[in-house]
Amino acid sequence: MSAVIEQAAPTDIADLRQLYYAVYGPHYPTALGTDPAEMSRLIRDPHTLWLVARCPRTGALAGSAAIHGEGGTRIGRLEGLAVHPDQRGSGLAGRLTEALCSATLDAGTLDSVYATVRTVSAGPQRVVARHGFRPLGILPNAVDLGSRESLALYARHSPGVLDRRVPVAEVPALLAPLLRTAGASLGISYADARPTAPTPLPAGPAAAPLEVIEAPAFVRRRFHAHFPDGGRWFYPLHTPNILLTPADGDFEVYAYLNRTGGYCALVAAHPDPAAAAGWLEPVTRTLTRAGAGYVEALVPLEHHAALSAFAAQGFIAGAVYPAMRRDGDGFHDYVVMSRTTEHIDFRGVVVDPPLQPFLDSYVSAWASAHLPSREVAP
Repeated sequence: MSAVIEQAAPTDIADLRQLYYAVYGPHYPTALGTDPAEMSRLIRDPHTLWLVARCPRTGALAGSAAIHGEGGTRIGRLEGLAVHPDQRGSGLAGRLTEALCSATLDAGTLDSVYATVRTVSAGPQRVVARHGFRPLGILPNAVDLGSRESLALYARHSPGVLDRRVPVAEVPALLAPLLRTAGASLGISYADARPTAPTPLPAGPAAAPLEVIEAPAFVRRRFHAHFPDGGRWFYPLHTPNILLTPADGDFEVYAYLNRTGGYCALVAAHPDPAAAAGWLEPVTRTLTRAGAGYVEALVPLEHHAALSAFAAQGFIAGAVYPAMRRDGDGFHDYVVMSRTTEHIDFRGVVVDPPLQPFLDSYVSAWASAHLPSREVAP
């Protein structure tokens, strides 16, 4: 008998926690499947659609998935896709995914939805691909689920959104292979984005420690005081919970640190990113000591200097998200720059053919950044 799909209710929380434990074990890194208070908030959140699949005869939960959005943006994240081991191969993951996309993208409430997909098998990639999601890149060592796993970034756009991308005149040349790969994946062109030499990195700081403030409520209040309207920052669905600043207070770096998953997202810098550009190395070292084996930043494609600064400090462009942010009638592209301090081992990674070019592009970019060029002796 086919499972019934319906909206999650607060009374489902205990059963949902058991479902996520059955699927992921004790290492699931997000509050969506582990924290009853956060789960209750998300179920009631008007910007989140959380669906469950249950057995019509017993009422037992067989699957769960959600699209989580936030006010002020028209982008959502597909997350928490889980199907009970007894129901694998039943097509339930696809039914949940399509039901969510129909109620958001097809209904016109969102411009795009993205998903970070596990690469331990090709199954999750094929589920989202069958429902209109296309690969955008690879995120190496992105999360700790008992051991380090690389994730793939996929997205699905509403009709016409990709046709309204704001053109970019020039990009750092190191991005050219990734942009060609993304263009082929999505059927778009970056031919007008001229590859140019990277912008020189600002002078680095003198050796000085960074102060770390881990007081989530304080950090959140201070962040919103500096960035009240979101116009000077854009990192959807990531609220900073940690603040880094030098002793003289010249700048403040806001980040979201997830110690359970061992990852961190650099969200914004005050008074502007340029003030912190020369400090990326000590910022990354500090976050690594705080428990982040993977650090990423979301950088606008048109910000040549910022992309160059991250690349100069060992960050690799692993993914590009076309038409991510709406700006009037147009949409801006973003690049995911990431750096991991742990050994990258792609031997256990399984990629479906559409994702393979992105993995090849990342490996090539990593080699160019970290391996010495060969010289031929005369």
